[in-house]
Amino acid sequence: MGFRLNVRDQRCHAEKEMLYIALLHYPVYDKNGRIVTTAIANMDIHDIARVAKTYGAAGFYIVNPAARQRRLAQDIVNHWQEGFGAQYNPHRQNAFSLIHIRESLQNVVDDIVRRTGRKPKSVATGAGPAQGDVLTFAELKDCLKKENDVYMLLFGTGSGISEKLIHESDFRLEPIKGMAGYNHLSVRSAVAVIMDRITRD
Repeated sequence: MGFRLNVRDQRCHAEKEMLYIALLHYPVYDKNGRIVTTAIANMDIHDIARVAKTYGAAGFYIVNPAARQRRLAQDIVNHWQEGFGAQYNPHRQNAFSLIHIRESLQNVVDDIVRRTGRKPKSVATGAGPAQGDVLTFAELKDCLKKENDVYMLLFGTGSGISEKLIHESDFRLEPIKGMAGYNHLSVRSAVAVIMDRITRD
């Protein structure tokens, strides 16, 4: 099962890094392998926004098709951007400035195109074994340094992004490998590990 773009044939030849994070709540698997829409978790919003700010991401998108879930997320963001939370914790306010809440992944792509003038290359992540052309952390890091393309990291909640979406993505990133045969990180932990590996010198 190959991907539409061959990783090792990519040529890195431009200058500026542009990286976005998208946290998907659909289409993702539940523990029984069914496609579901998951609920937005408060801790994911806080921790991933802080990671995005720390490692220089251009934006952090929260993607959920359920209107009530999006309103809940927006209420949380507003509290830390405009309410008491903004005065109480200016550092959190700064991190939350990166957050955008959207109904679908296509909405995210459209928004990034509007902001940058370029369609982002999608990079799917997951804990399962990767097949076909797989982008290593080192390869993505190298392209982020040298290319003028926009990249969008896709992270799934629940038990991960659907296989269909993974195969529709431009790249599949290698999975995180631990030291003890245990591979069940929270999504916010996975975001932190991957962002550190692909951005830090």
